[in-house]
Amino acid sequence: MNSVLRKASSTHGAIGFTIAAAIIAVSTGCAFAFDIGALLSNKTKQADKFAVIRVDRLASLMADSNSHVNIYDANGWGLRSRAGVIPGAHLLTSDDKYDVANELPADKNAKLVFYCADLH
Repeated sequence: MNSVLRKASSTHGAIGFTIAAAIIAVSTGCAFAFDIGALLSNKTKQADKFAVIRVDRLASLMADSNSHVNIYDANGWGLRSRAGVIPGAHLLTSDDKYDVANELPADKNAKLVFYCADLH
């Protein structure tokens, strides 16, 4: 598995799979939800729980059967066919317009890793 990640990383350099992955503990049904009430009442927002991780950290998570990490590929079909997919990754139907309820786990505390070749 490590060799697959390293091969993908070396094949596509900085843009490819030098993965800018994010572990997100989803606290709402949609990661982009906006609470207008909190803004209007001047309540401070709870910090997002995400971090950028590197390939070696992702490989460790994948190797640890207790990590229960869910990996999501947000690349398009063209890139997937050229570069491949991390083994076991779920393929999102779109990088920005996927159905959260159908494509992500129902458990709001699940560890999620998203990766793509886009630096944004």
